[in-house]
Amino acid sequence: MTESPACPPAHGLLNGKRALLTAAAGAGIGFSAAERFLAEGCEAVVISDIHERRLGEAVERLRASSPQAEVHGVLCDVSQQAQVDQLVREAHAFLGRIDVLVNNAGLGGEKRVVEMSDEDWNRVLDISLTGTFRMTRAVLPIMQAQGAGAIVNNASVLGWRAQKAQAHYAAAKAGVMAFTRCVALEAAEFGVRINAVSPSIALHPFLKKSADPALLAKLSEQEAFGRAAEPWEIANVMVFLASDYASYLVGESLSVSSQRA
Repeated sequence: MTESPACPPAHGLLNGKRALLTAAAGAGIGFSAAERFLAEGCEAVVISDIHERRLGEAVERLRASSPQAEVHGVLCDVSQQAQVDQLVREAHAFLGRIDVLVNNAGLGGEKRVVEMSDEDWNRVLDISLTGTFRMTRAVLPIMQAQGAGAIVNNASVLGWRAQKAQAHYAAAKAGVMAFTRCVALEAAEFGVRINAVSPSIALHPFLKKSADPALLAKLSEQEAFGRAAEPWEIANVMVFLASDYASYLVGESLSVSSQRA
């Protein structure tokens, strides 16, 4: 197993950008993405989450680490259309424009198909896939009117891989990949880029509390480096996809893993 590297210094890849990121409270990929976006020069970000306390704490942490930037938080459950519409209205008003949208909201869980209820299935699909659709549908008209913008969807290597007790999550993330490919062609006509990042396993405190330690260890050992990713390692790929360095990428799903089934 290789040791996790130190996070590289920022290079101003997002200087002057204004971004909206969903599910960015807590200690996972979403919060790391917000941190890296600000470090890379974003002048303003809006983050959303369904947890009011964690959202407020995340906003304060981001403001403390990047006092030169504007940071705003909005409660939002992406399974609720009215909340999605309110989030986008409030974000657009606060930011003035939306240069980048990161669709990070998702829901997982372990359950075999024979034990899975319709509610189990629908809840995961509604947040992970339909939530991405709702957010994209709400933000895309703004970006199309601007004639520019970038949307980064958080998919998963389970969109390609097989894993027991993950049929609902894998189906949702495969759907995110297919949705990304199709909507990216529609958006490209207006100068808007849509791509996805497909992480494998990224360890953070919430995942360590909610998942079986033995399973996490096994999955980590299967990776090319023999370890799980750090959340910032996924966030840095999001930074790339949001930046002008990815100007010719359309509908791609970039794997951040060894891709082994």
